[in-house]
Amino acid sequence: MTASTTAHPAGPETLGAAGAFFLRQTSPRILLVSFAIAASVRLSLGDWTQWDLLPPLAVLAYWPINEWLIHVFILHFRPFRLWGHTVDFRVPRSHRAHHADPWNLGILFIPIHSFTYSLPLLVATAWLLTPTWALAATAVTFYVAMALHYEWVHFLAHTRYTPQTAYYARVVRNHRLHHFKNEHFFFGVSMTLGDQIFRTAPEPKSVPISGTVRDIIQMARE
Repeated sequence: MTASTTAHPAGPETLGAAGAFFLRQTSPRILLVSFAIAASVRLSLGDWTQWDLLPPLAVLAYWPINEWLIHVFILHFRPFRLWGHTVDFRVPRSHRAHHADPWNLGILFIPIHSFTYSLPLLVATAWLLTPTWALAATAVTFYVAMALHYEWVHFLAHTRYTPQTAYYARVVRNHRLHHFKNEHFFFGVSMTLGDQIFRTAPEPKSVPISGTVRDIIQMARE
């Protein structure tokens, strides 16, 4: 795995330093505040039943598929021409910049503008898929918690910290393979089950080093 050609300040090397840096960033703070609001709403609604177990289980089961779909179809969205104009969007543009400069900690977090539509869409989806506001609040709370965990794992993968547990070491290695070996595989970030389901988790030694792993706009032109 090679380092970026762009010079950046040394990233965190310890878990404490990583946590302190993470909590100073806007995206994690938005997610923490969103989690606190969702949890407070859920607690205020009461009406706890055994059905409150279902939304977290559903979110947990769907999460690896969710990560894979977002990564493949949104983050790696291919620009296209329409009526003489190039159609491209801010989120995939941001992700291409992240691929080009993967050690730049300033551009790896969820783009702030995306919260203006993703959070309302989350609330609306939870309301449509659950029969009560209480269960909707349970779903939103757990989903935001999973999003915060995703953001944390993604951040760790781009620091100099070495995870000490087998699970985090595995998911961090998987994401680094996506950035430094081949962008066509290893799309999972906080979970890798999506890669296994969609057959994008080959044995790393069998995967060639991609010539467009840093320049995925070039991949988009192919």
